[in-house]
Amino acid sequence: MSIAPGSTAVLDHRFATELPELAVRWQAESTPDPRLLVLNESLAADLRLDPGWLRSSDGIGLLVGTRVPADAQPVAQGYAGHQFGGWVPRLGDGRALLLGELIDARDQLRDLHLKGSGRTPFARGGDGLAAVGPMLREYLISEAMAALGIPTTRALSVVATGRPAQRETLLDGAVLARVAASHLRVGSFQYVAAAGDLALLRRLADHAISRHYPAAVHAENPYLALLDSVVAAQADLIAQWMLVGFIHGVMNTDNMTISGETIDYGPCAFMDAFDPKTVFSSIDSWGRYAYGNQPAVAGWNLARFAEALLPLIADDQEQALALATTSVQEFPQLYTAAWSAGMRRKLGLGDAVDDGVAQQLVDELSELLGSERIDYTSFFRRLAGDEVEPPFEAWATRWRRLDPDLEAMQGVNPVYIPRNHLVEEALAAAASGDMEPFDRLLAVISSPYDEREGCERYAEPAPDEFGRCFQTFCGT
Repeated sequence: MSIAPGSTAVLDHRFATELPELAVRWQAESTPDPRLLVLNESLAADLRLDPGWLRSSDGIGLLVGTRVPADAQPVAQGYAGHQFGGWVPRLGDGRALLLGELIDARDQLRDLHLKGSGRTPFARGGDGLAAVGPMLREYLISEAMAALGIPTTRALSVVATGRPAQRETLLDGAVLARVAASHLRVGSFQYVAAAGDLALLRRLADHAISRHYPAAVHAENPYLALLDSVVAAQADLIAQWMLVGFIHGVMNTDNMTISGETIDYGPCAFMDAFDPKTVFSSIDSWGRYAYGNQPAVAGWNLARFAEALLPLIADDQEQALALATTSVQEFPQLYTAAWSAGMRRKLGLGDAVDDGVAQQLVDELSELLGSERIDYTSFFRRLAGDEVEPPFEAWATRWRRLDPDLEAMQGVNPVYIPRNHLVEEALAAAASGDMEPFDRLLAVISSPYDEREGCERYAEPAPDEFGRCFQTFCGT
């Protein structure tokens, strides 16, 4: 059944049908006074959804899950995970619902998913709600990542519900509608593997292969090929995070996708002054998910994924372990290759520049950035204009001898990112009913590489006093 009269968009329920053991049928809670705060019209059109209809009462009902097609099967997904290294066998969508799947304008299957739609059987004592600020944060950061060309879930809308959410204080409630290639996670496989249901594990792996890596079907060992594919996708993703200074903040295994998309923008932020130890998350007191630790954590998470797949990779467990270990051990090399290639692009170095020379230049630059506490984003953008601070002049002299392509550098080094002080400013205004700062910031970061007159403050680093005390929060 189509979603709306005259619409070609059809809401399917493949996950619920193919993997019912991981899907609990559920309904969103009512919303006393729903009010659309922001709608991603271009994404809506890409999903074959009429933006005008989405702004209607029926459309807003879909965006909060209270009005869905009669044949829809909204479900809360079950998964497990390692949270800050500790095993939790039952997590799942405690405040979220998968409404179903849509086929977009490129004939790609996409999940339509809600966050903050109310308690589910996976809520574990939580209220199932979300607040306006964290949902707008996810909208803003995920759209910035998309504009930067980094694989990510996308934000379709944020709707204020009229239902308050109790946190440290009473906050206005909201529902985020987001879109993903899928919501399959490393934790999805851990959930099934821990139950020891081999037939279900095989169906889950087949579902993931069909959805994300169909070429693996023709491999000699399809499940090893699935592991190889996820390792490669995550190596590329984490390298892209590191290249723009993005810090996820909560890299638990239930927050690592099989598709290779960034997901769950909770206590995330972009680094200001370069420092590998940078942590913004209020709950990461030991720095497990600090900026510089992200590649190693990703490798650790992938090892947990490999463990879950062992029974499928080979009947002989020693053989399975050997094959899986070889696959996971490829991650550091794949990551380093992707990161090194990205750094060459950021520095405008062509193929003629020797790898050893390029690497030495990068290593020296990293040390200088750290010792001088230079703003990471603005340094590279100014470098694209052949501008450097005095402490970098000797380094820059050697860099210039390599004839860097300054024009190409402007296409990979952003002028604008969602700077933390600007994000907080926009969210504070939105909490008091003023969406203008949010809309303005969103418009700027949606074209991150194009410098514009009148937008100078969006390219400026945070004031020193802001960076010393800034923390982000998960929103639950």
